[in-house]
Amino acid sequence: MPSVRASSCTQPWVTWSKAIASQVIVWHHLLSYGPLAPTMASAWPSAIGFMQQYGRLAVQVFLVVGGFLAARSLWPAPEAPRLAARDWAARVLARYLRLVPMLLLALVVAVAAAALARVWMQDADTPAAPTFPQLLAHVLLLQDIVDAPALSTGVWYVAIDLQLFALLAALAALARALARPALPEGVRVAAGALPMIAGVVASLAYFNLQADADMWAPYFLGAYGLGVLAAWGQRRPRRASATSLVLTLTALALLIEWRERIALAGLTALLLLWQPWAPALTRSRLSVPMTWLAAISYGVFLLHYPLSLAVNAAIVRAAPAEPGWHLFGLLATWLLSLGCGWLAWRWLEARPARAPQAMALASG
Repeated sequence: MPSVRASSCTQPWVTWSKAIASQVIVWHHLLSYGPLAPTMASAWPSAIGFMQQYGRLAVQVFLVVGGFLAARSLWPAPEAPRLAARDWAARVLARYLRLVPMLLLALVVAVAAAALARVWMQDADTPAAPTFPQLLAHVLLLQDIVDAPALSTGVWYVAIDLQLFALLAALAALARALARPALPEGVRVAAGALPMIAGVVASLAYFNLQADADMWAPYFLGAYGLGVLAAWGQRRPRRASATSLVLTLTALALLIEWRERIALAGLTALLLLWQPWAPALTRSRLSVPMTWLAAISYGVFLLHYPLSLAVNAAIVRAAPAEPGWHLFGLLATWLLSLGCGWLAWRWLEARPARAPQAMALASG
């Protein structure tokens, strides 16, 4: 029977970051979409308003952790990328194939839940019946690029994750060509780091400031790249220089324009780099539930919104004006999301031969 093991004492912030951020984004969506959310907002306006406004920042944590994990397997040190240009297409395809099983399951659930919701309630957030081109765009992770209406809330992030991995792989292949073994070690390290650092600077200083560019990887490369730099600093002799680089790039980005999302990305990168209080986090009684939440986070992330649609529709149909039932519906949706996310993890991710380690929300 597959089991969720406790996190490694050396990297607990990977686990805790995934667990906490995934739950924040779930509750952000539960309290922002559907007819049950306004009832909670009227009861607790300050708390719910805060979650609605700032909960989406949890995406930055996903991005940094995603870059950190991708770098550890693909590009663990600036002078040691593990990808040649000829292998780029195969690695990107493998990444897609790791992501797509959970995506397909989530799309099936999303289409079914939206069909039920259109019958049982009237709500502007409920997706219309999908067309075949719209479905195909989602399966190919092109929905935002071709301007196809979204079928669920999480698919855009999966598309960006794939783009970021492809971009990182391309930069790693370039670094491999630049950091030739014949060069002196210091020159080789600098040459290998140059493509990544240049990409992060371009993202933070330009692409991330273009509001209409958020369907493309360069918009998010700043946060993702800070995770890569944190992974490079895991070797103790390089920790100080990596810290200086993360702080400098984050500070320069914030001087150009203050962005809470970039400030959070920089903080997350430093947590992953230094792993403070690692033994205490690992010994904590919360370590096992946090490890479980991190393991199932990909499934929970993709399934919670369609499940919310179905529960919203059922509660509105059964008790349209009962605040107590509305609160029950939100709590039930959360628990149902955890349960279904766990079942999806067991079915699609926990089997060793099929376990997708592809994104920050996936286990591993």
